[in-house]
Amino acid sequence: MDIDSLRSFLAIVDTGSFTRAAAQIHRTQSAISMQIKRLEEELGSPLFDREKRPLSLSFAGQRLVSHARRLIAGHDEALEAFKREDTSRPIRIGCPDDYAESLLPDFISTLRSRIGEQTFDVLCASSTRLRQRLDSGELDMAILTRSPDSDEGWLLKHDKGVWVCGSDTSLLHRRPLPIALFDKNCKFHSTALDGLGKFGIEVDLVAFTTSASTLHGLARENLAISAMAASSVPLDLQLIDSGSLPPLPAVDIVVVTASRSHPLITPSVISQISQAFLVQEQSHMHIA
Repeated sequence: MDIDSLRSFLAIVDTGSFTRAAAQIHRTQSAISMQIKRLEEELGSPLFDREKRPLSLSFAGQRLVSHARRLIAGHDEALEAFKREDTSRPIRIGCPDDYAESLLPDFISTLRSRIGEQTFDVLCASSTRLRQRLDSGELDMAILTRSPDSDEGWLLKHDKGVWVCGSDTSLLHRRPLPIALFDKNCKFHSTALDGLGKFGIEVDLVAFTTSASTLHGLARENLAISAMAASSVPLDLQLIDSGSLPPLPAVDIVVVTASRSHPLITPSVISQISQAFLVQEQSHMHIA
């Protein structure tokens, strides 16, 4: 049986709710539901009586509780013995390319102030691909974007999509409209194209890429306008304040840890960093 699924099962047992369990272990409710489904398929029995309120355990669920606690305790004891010898390895962290310059350095600085002078092995990719790397155990943690209505991870910052261009604002009136976007895994990609289509604006998609510097360069050279997160816009690009372009969605920037993370990456440390970033964001809002 999968240890992470057993942890999710016990979180539901201890909180009495799928929703509260998801918030406690910083996973989405849908992810926890899938874990419970896999456990039930493996055991051949339902673990909860979903028709009763409040949520109650089935007979199989009651039997599993004590086994799950022993399995997790034994797993954690063995893992801790090895972790004590493994704190010197680099911390593998993922980050979308558009936040690699604007947010990641501050995050690493804040983390090192709490855990010491660790080395970081950084991978830049889309949030979708980084989630896959987390699930496969190739990353210890990742900075990701999520929808504002999601409970995934620890919140670092609220952000929103904006349209940007270089010095030649006449580009906005060209038809078809030349645009450059992040790749199809980025939420701004589909939203921008769908919105422009609804506005009846014909599009010349000059390029799509995972590289923020490529988008910045294309906009800087007046080859295209672009859509990106507000906090990742370089100072030499202009925000397009125009009702003629469709609005872009709000997003939250969060940090998510792998189920088997680096021994120094504990929930307590990540929670402290989340709070530090949120306090910083609030102070900037007051100044603005």
